[in-house]
Amino acid sequence: MKQKVVVLGSTGSIGVNTLDVMGMHPDLFQVFALTASTRVDALFAQCVQYKPRFAVMADADSGHALKQRCAAAGLAVEVLWGAKAIAEMAGHPEVDTVMAAIVGSAGLASCMVAAHSGKRLLLANKEALVVGGHLFMNAVKAGGATLLPIDSEHSAIFQSLPDDPNSWQARVDKIILTASGGPFRARAPDALHSVTPQQACAHPNWVMGRKISVDSATMMNKALEVIEAKFLFGLDPSQIEVVIHPQSVIHSMVQFVDNSVVAQLGTPDMRGPIAYGLSWPARIRSGAAPLDFTQMAALTFEPFTSHDHMLRFPGLSLAWRVLAAPESTPAVLNAANEVAVDAFLNEKIRFDQIHHVNLETLNTVHFVRPNSLDDLIALDLESCAVAQGIVRRLAH
Repeated sequence: MKQKVVVLGSTGSIGVNTLDVMGMHPDLFQVFALTASTRVDALFAQCVQYKPRFAVMADADSGHALKQRCAAAGLAVEVLWGAKAIAEMAGHPEVDTVMAAIVGSAGLASCMVAAHSGKRLLLANKEALVVGGHLFMNAVKAGGATLLPIDSEHSAIFQSLPDDPNSWQARVDKIILTASGGPFRARAPDALHSVTPQQACAHPNWVMGRKISVDSATMMNKALEVIEAKFLFGLDPSQIEVVIHPQSVIHSMVQFVDNSVVAQLGTPDMRGPIAYGLSWPARIRSGAAPLDFTQMAALTFEPFTSHDHMLRFPGLSLAWRVLAAPESTPAVLNAANEVAVDAFLNEKIRFDQIHHVNLETLNTVHFVRPNSLDDLIALDLESCAVAQGIVRRLAH
């Protein structure tokens, strides 16, 4: 039986790579539904190539435009639109697997539906864990979902851990997340005020979307990954370490109580962890190039706690701060960062002001314990409004 797969956010980099891997294995996977925000041309091209049963756009205008294109081309695809339709695809009773690749907190609702529906949930959306936290993990448990991390770092940790999660606490000393350091690893900290969006999006190793590329440049992506790791693997935040590894060959490591270390290596290609998530516990061809150890000059590592790195990447330390704070604090940090990165990409604030927006928002928002998805959405809206006010003040 083929896995019927929904790709949420199919026109982004993760979605495109997911479809590429699935296309290599037509005997194993069937594209059931694709969703996108407003990129009508891109989703139409995917409908032509992969022939899903459903295609969903985020808004009515884009949905009507896609529906006309598909009808004119004679495609037998049902076109829907809106957040409710996206959530329905994530929980559709015929669906086996959901690739959650919608960027930002907009992807939280569909992730919660997939979790409650007991799907095989391939999680490429950081915000489900960062914002959802305990609520999301409780939904996974209650729904009987299979949660498989797609971030290269968390996939590496998952691949390096023992098969039995009940043994992790007793056997694991710590997990070590690797970070490339992004495009500004060696740039003088006091020169970061002049960074342009184009420079921040020019990652030296990975091909990614604009938002996550900026997060990599600030290393806020690593802060979010620390928060994710805490919920995914159930370890204390003090057992999570970050080390800068510019070559992006070792994707992350697990150190056990006997001080032995297991690491997962591979070329910097997201098709590797995507293929592992789609096929787990088996393995399939991913299309990623193999490592050639004879061509590796060196694998190097740097502590992010060095003086210059702490000045370059002040946002990374916020991960441990918010994990020690009230339960909803990571959601506030995520919302602030989404607003700050968008403001930087639209040239409203400087690169080095992203951290200022995040920090001031954390110091301003009143924290409450979230008891539902509606509580999380309300907190996200409040945090965004506070962050937007800070951006407006900085922009003048």
